[in-house]
Amino acid sequence: MRKRVHVLYAGGTIGMRPTESGYAPAPLADLIRDQPELRAPEMPELEITEHSPPMDSANARPPDWLRIARDIARRRGDFDAFVVLHGTDTMAYTASALAFLLRGLDRPVVVTGSQIPLAVLRSDGRQNMLTALCVAARDDVREVCLVFGSRILRGCRAVKASAGGFEAFRSPSVPPLGLAGVNIEIAAERLRPPARAAIALPDALDAAVGMLKVYPGLPAEVLRAATAPPVRGLVLEAYGAGNVPDRDGALQAALAEAAARDVVVVAVSQCLDGRVDLGAYAAGAPLVAAGAVGGLDMTSEAAYAKLVVLLSEGRPPAEVRALMRRDLCGELTG
Repeated sequence: MRKRVHVLYAGGTIGMRPTESGYAPAPLADLIRDQPELRAPEMPELEITEHSPPMDSANARPPDWLRIARDIARRRGDFDAFVVLHGTDTMAYTASALAFLLRGLDRPVVVTGSQIPLAVLRSDGRQNMLTALCVAARDDVREVCLVFGSRILRGCRAVKASAGGFEAFRSPSVPPLGLAGVNIEIAAERLRPPARAAIALPDALDAAVGMLKVYPGLPAEVLRAATAPPVRGLVLEAYGAGNVPDRDGALQAALAEAAARDVVVVAVSQCLDGRVDLGAYAAGAPLVAAGAVGGLDMTSEAAYAKLVVLLSEGRPPAEVRALMRRDLCGELTG
């Protein structure tokens, strides 16, 4: 039997059309249905829905992640898989968030898009969409993936690495789940086992979480502003293995003030490859003293999405800190 795949067009370059102000999102369903390749017998049976209006992913916010997750959760009993068409600017954030929000889902969710609109000559959207559908129709993939170019990536491990290349995404620190060349090859040992469970989506994704990159001369006032109410969590992109200036008393005081207000601080590395170990250097001591969580090899995108989801679920800060250290859907290596 042919698999049934629900295609959800949220927006992004793949469906854009030229306007006087440049490319802008436009309806896409009819253009997808006109693709002759999708009528091939080896293609799954498709149903297509569109968010109205479709959005440029630069405008995406956590409530948009929740809307996509609700669409999928509501239809989980009617379809074997889901393909989400999304813009590339924030695709890695959305793929990460869906991995956390849908961690009880036992079927594939494949996020893809394009660098060139589907209606334009040389669009990479056709191949990306075909590959995404082929991955979605497999029996072995049961998690949130991001498919782009030749790479099949775990959704909560992906980062955007190129603004203009067709191989726009990669997964630092871990190899891809698979590659799409002449054949679609999946490394079975890298896949997560299916975990069917109830999907308890939060009522809202409204936890205020900030992101801040440590840089030479970072003023303590900037850190205070980044952790001021109503902020409940902060992803701090630290140097190397999780280092911050350890001779800046004002900066350390700002970290201590945030800890006293139970702001959950998660340290990730600015390096594309590597992992955070807050005990490796003395320069990591201020973060340890402030009760910060080391994000190990989580990407900034995954750490941000995970923190937003966990805090929005109403969990107390201590539980959130504990869960940030625990692998929930393949986002970190223990």
